[in-house]
Amino acid sequence: MQENQNPAAEAVENEVTAAAHEAHTELEQTPEQHIAGLEAEIAELNDSLLRARAELENQRRRAQDEVAAAHKYAISKFAAELVTVKDYLEMALLDQSGQIDTLKMGVDMTLKQLVSAFDKAQIKDIAPKVGDKLDPHQHQAMSAEESDAEPNTVLRVMQKGYLLADRVLRPAMVVVAKAKA
Repeated sequence: MQENQNPAAEAVENEVTAAAHEAHTELEQTPEQHIAGLEAEIAELNDSLLRARAELENQRRRAQDEVAAAHKYAISKFAAELVTVKDYLEMALLDQSGQIDTLKMGVDMTLKQLVSAFDKAQIKDIAPKVGDKLDPHQHQAMSAEESDAEPNTVLRVMQKGYLLADRVLRPAMVVVAKAKA
């Protein structure tokens, strides 16, 4: 063998030698030894497969638990905001002073707290104005009255609606104009 042989050729020669040695060792084994070796390898692979399946099942179960917890507690921030509103309303009902101005001030503070909670939860008003065109995605026409106004425009708002993020939580209930007969 040459002393200045390149490393790649030396690595290939080592691999060939190792493969020949392994083949020679396998030839020296009896068929029973060979079968026993293969059975041990099968048992090891089956064990690995069972462990992988168990890990996959555990991951699936954990993911389901996390999704269930997210659904169950998704509203917790909003609920925490509403607890304060409830406290203010209960305090207002307990007030025996009989002072209307104090009661109005308490109701105003409660409304501000509720509006703040709505803002944090991305709940916005749908409050159409008189003369606005009916938007069937955000408005619900409760009735139609003859009017000089353009048909399908809002004449009155019976109850404002609400959006949760970009989804209608409750449509605004409106009375719309229709052409005179």
